Amino acid sequence: MSTQVNDDRTSDDRTADRAPLSWGRRLLGVLVLGGVALILVGGVAAIFMSGSGYVPGFSMKTAWEAPHDRAAAEHGNGDWLVGDTVVRSRFDAVTAFDVRSGKKRWEYVPGRADICSVSTAADDSVALIAYGEPDKGCATVAALDLTNGRELWHTSRLPGSADATDVVATGGGLAVLRDSGGSSEVTESQKQPGVQAVRAFDLRTGAPRWKAAVPKGCVPVRVAAAAKQVHAVVACDRDELKLAAFDPADGKERWTVPLDARRGMAAGTGVSFLSAEPAVVQVGQTQLTDGGAQYLLAFGQDGRPQGRIDLVGGYGRISSEHPAKVSVADGRLFAVATYEGNQGDWERVVVFDLATGGELWRADIAGSWSEIIALHAEGGRVTAVSASSKYNDDVYVFDAATGDEEDDRTLRDDVGDYEGDLQDLLTYEDLVIAVRWGEGVRPFSAYEPW
Repeated sequence: MSTQVNDDRTSDDRTADRAPLSWGRRLLGVLVLGGVALILVGGVAAIFMSGSGYVPGFSMKTAWEAPHDRAAAEHGNGDWLVGDTVVRSRFDAVTAFDVRSGKKRWEYVPGRADICSVSTAADDSVALIAYGEPDKGCATVAALDLTNGRELWHTSRLPGSADATDVVATGGGLAVLRDSGGSSEVTESQKQPGVQAVRAFDLRTGAPRWKAAVPKGCVPVRVAAAAKQVHAVVACDRDELKLAAFDPADGKERWTVPLDARRGMAAGTGVSFLSAEPAVVQVGQTQLTDGGAQYLLAFGQDGRPQGRIDLVGGYGRISSEHPAKVSVADGRLFAVATYEGNQGDWERVVVFDLATGGELWRADIAGSWSEIIALHAEGGRVTAVSASSKYNDDVYVFDAATGDEEDDRTLRDDVGDYEGDLQDLLTYEDLVIAVRWGEGVRPFSAYEPW
């Protein structure tokens, strides 16, 4: 038997009971849909902003930039980072800036002379500059304290016509210089005693320490210095290039070996030091298009040849013509190599063991729209800057031993060739510092995480 329950409420009353529940569901639906929309919009915005340099934690912004340089010559260029001071040299002056603020700290001007060569490294906060009157060669070498710009001492040298590369060097508390022009074309007059020499001075006082016992019949054409040994590339009797090592204490010859033990190396071959410890020499013309074999040679403390690294191999073509694209640290060579990709040339960071010449790891980070314009290896980390013609520039950081990527940040501002190629890359704490040489460029631009 069914039971019928009478409901005396009207349809309006029943509708009123259901209204609050229906409204709540509608509100919840609106909120859910709005949240989804916000997530989608936020995701799209994040994707767009991630490459713009405006995402906190994933970006870098300009901390400071040095003023534009006036007219410049192509000689006398160099840069150093000493403590919290970053310094640059050009043909007419040496100028220092506070690395955190960019404020100018001091400037050294060698009178009316031109700076033609500088030491690539600073030892004990001291760098060497070689200068002289225009068209008369670099007849003077001066030591500068880079912390305050004070000239500590200066001495004279025999100038020559090739006073540009590896004229002066610092290392192990020594200031090392070579007399005469250092031309690899050896003449009989250059073989006379005293015409060409390698001399060393106390780095801070300028007191003479020694004159190197250069092998008989040889003349020095390049010099490099380190704590354990002083090196010189010398051109010898048969006009063959060799590498010589001297004792830092007294300048006595320790050993002299051919740069190429099998075939010999003609005196006209272009050579330059990439590192003094270990001794690493670049062989061949500066530009790959000039022809001829190009490679890097590393030597042990006893003069035995170690790794040989060809500038062209399965890893691509190493960009040795750009100083900012090759770095030596911790017994390894870090370099930028260009290789052929699916849509044109691509670039990678490639790392070699100097003891064996073997490749350790590589990282492909620049595609058809970009190129790696500089790298810097120090303290177990490798920092590389990639510039793009279509997108923003980027900074990558790798573990130097393993190649593992530790950081990847987008630069808010362009670093690339908008105002000159990079000649060096420096790092200080969390700052990345781009270095440029030339007329009308900003010599320093510092970038910080954002």
